Amino acid sequence: MEFFAQCYMDCSSEILQQHLTISQLSNVCESVTEILQDTGSQGKVYCIWGEFAVNRELINGGVRFSLPTCPNNLAWSVTFDEHEPEAKIIIHLTVSKQELDNDFKESIDVFVDDLQQGIGQYFLQIKEGVA
Repeated sequence: MEFFAQCYMDCSSEILQQHLTISQLSNVCESVTEILQDTGSQGKVYCIWGEFAVNRELINGGVRFSLPTCPNNLAWSVTFDEHEPEAKIIIHLTVSKQELDNDFKESIDVFVDDLQQGIGQYFLQIKEGVA
């Protein structure tokens, strides 16, 4: 199943890759409450679903995060396409199930909303030179 959100703002894939790190996840997403470990491309976080290992990789246009021990293979990417007519950051989250129970689906909706709001606020602060 897929979930999408957008933040309309001028950015760049390089800025996303520079600033969206495992250590910053709790600053850009209220659903991530604690960073337990960060080695750059791997770490551990405490989030809305509990404690999970998290992987980070640079991808075309941005960054992808995955929870490799998650039973639903949850992963999300945050990308910016400079070729779009409107400047926007795209958040794309996937799980490996076609059907989800209502509670889990609602928790994913909250997570994606938290990412959308947090990323929008964080990158606005970067643009204004506050972050």
